[in-house]
Formats: sequence, structure tokens, C-alpha cells
Amino acid sequence: MESLKHAIKLHTAALITAESTRDILQSQTTSHSSSGISAAVKQKLLARLQDHNAHKQQCLYRACATVTTFKVKDPDPNAVDDGNVLSLRFEVMSRAKFIRPYYVMLNRPYANRRYLRVHRHTVPQCVPLSGLVARYLPSPAAKDDDNVSKKQDLSRFARALRRELVRYQNRAAVIGDMKKAAGLGSKKASDQESGIEIVDISAADAEAKQISLQWRDGRSGRLIMNDDGDVVKMVVQGDHGQDRETVRQFLGGAVRVEDVTKRLESR
Repeated sequence: MESLKHAIKLHTAALITAESTRDILQSQTTSHSSSGISAAVKQKLLARLQDHNAHKQQCLYRACATVTTFKVKDPDPNAVDDGNVLSLRFEVMSRAKFIRPYYVMLNRPYANRRYLRVHRHTVPQCVPLSGLVARYLPSPAAKDDDNVSKKQDLSRFARALRRELVRYQNRAAVIGDMKKAAGLGSKKASDQESGIEIVDISAADAEAKQISLQWRDGRSGRLIMNDDGDVVKMVVQGDHGQDRETVRQFLGGAVRVEDVTKRLESR
């Protein structure tokens, strides 16, 4: 039922935003034709059309302008640099949907210098923000010597940080897809629980690089992937130590976690 409602909503949005539909509604509105739908319904459909167009424009902007900047004012009267703060907004998509943006706020606490420092942020702790700051936004040297101080590169910092955020979200999403492919976490799965060999799939670390697997017969496994989702290693422990046969059957030669998910879906 939920999938049917989603399909109806999707087809309705596609139909109402079609150019032919817009032309029909606008022509009937300007000509004041008495035939067809009523004026109230026309206005309601035109309002929905405008809402859909505004939503499409916003999605297009968020998809193209993945990193944007804006200025804010720190209300603290003792804030450095008169409270001037430069904020970076990072747009990330997961499962074809925009998630809540991440923010990094920067200020200039160094007297007579244009060096930036991270003031506040909403980046997850598992993302190596401090390492990226040290690499692309190094603090000025203690001595006033331009030959010692390294230059900052805000553009490369923003690109590198967004790449890490996208990697993290993709890894977290692929674990969810694997769990769904195995038939876990749904009402249908609980009704057919007796036919499911794998009883649990979850992230084993904060970075979502390790996947913990549990089988019904007591076997447990750990799948490790790299930053980009490539399978690095997998180990399964059974009653008699390592179970390499289960590893071969589970992976089936897959080199990426997405390939493992497809294998689970085909079972």
C-alpha cells in the first residue's frame, strides 16, 4: 500500500509539472473558458504547479551548489573579529534524498592576519575534520615569519571535507541497503523470520567501515570496506574457528559492498 501511494504521488507530480499540463491550465485561466474544470480547481492546480516548480528549482540548486557560503554574526560581545563568522553549508544526498546539511563556521582569531580557524561545526566525529584542518587550514606559525607560516586553502578544504561526508553517508546507506536486501528490519521479515539465515547486519564502528553480521546458527562475521566501499577483508567465525567457505559463499567474488547487496537480493 505504501509503495502504491508513493507511485501515485510520483506520477501526479510528473503529470502536473508537464509542459502540456501547464499550457492547458494557463490557457483556460486566461480565456475564462466555461468548459472543463471549475475556476477554483484551476487555481488549486496552478498553486500546486508553482509549488512543484519551486521545489524542483530548490533541488536543482542544492544538487549543483553542493557547498555554499554565508556570513553570520556571533552575538557574543567578546567574540573575536567583531563577531564576524564565515559559514560553509555542505549539501549531501543519501538514497536519492537530501539529508540535513552539515555546517562549518570559521572565524579569524589571529590579530592582523587573515588566517581562518574552525569556530563551530556539525560534522560527525567519525569524519577526520581535524586532519583536514591541519592539512588545508594550518594555523600561522608562532613567530611572525611569512616563510614559516603555511598558506591556507579554503577551496580545497571544502572539497575534501564534502568528499569525506559523501563517503560516510554512502557507507552508512549501503549497510542499510544490505540489511534490507537480507530481509531484516521490516514487518515482512519478522513474519518470515524462520526462513532468514542472517539475523543481524549492523555497523560495527562509528565510521561505518566495518559491518557486523550474525547468522541464526551462531556464526558471526566482520566485513571491512575502505572509504569508497570496496571490500577489503571478511572473516567469519564458526564453532570450529574461521569459516572460509561461508566467506566465499557470501562474497561470491564481489569486490564492492554494493555487489554483495545485489547477491543478497537475488537469493
